[in-house]
Amino acid sequence: MKIEDRYRDLAAYNAWANRRLYDAAAALPDAAYRSEEGAFFGSLHRTMNHILVGDTIWMARFTGEDTPLPALDAVLHDDAAALRAAREAMDARIVAFVEGLDEAALAGGFSYRTILNPSLVTQPLAPALDHFFNHQTHHRGQAHALLTRLSGTAPSFDLINFQRESGRGGAVITPLGLA
Repeated sequence: MKIEDRYRDLAAYNAWANRRLYDAAAALPDAAYRSEEGAFFGSLHRTMNHILVGDTIWMARFTGEDTPLPALDAVLHDDAAALRAAREAMDARIVAFVEGLDEAALAGGFSYRTILNPSLVTQPLAPALDHFFNHQTHHRGQAHALLTRLSGTAPSFDLINFQRESGRGGAVITPLGLA
């Protein structure tokens, strides 16, 4: 597998996992969806906003956009439908971005400014993308715990399930006959 294919798979996985998260969140009553549950960003709604905030910041860094960056705890969209629309647009943007990457781009460096302890960081793109996709997974794990607490159940976000469903990652399913 070429390294750029790895990031294409991760971008597709990210969109798949986010669809599952947003579908499950949409089934909750609004009061539960917004209830303060003691998570790092408080509620499921604010946790989902934070994932979008992180993606907004990193995509601006990756693409060299000179736009104001939101605070890490910003609520970009208070309306759940608007948040979902923004999430879907961001996921499409991420997929398109990684589709344009090749091995040279992934090995190439880029620079960005940090937010909490202002510094200029220069590093290769690939390790920053590793962080980018890991950050999403980390906070989706928190969202999973919140969904489980609020509804008693949550969909799987396991990468292996995505690979099995999509055929990516070399997963081949062979049904075994029952004897």
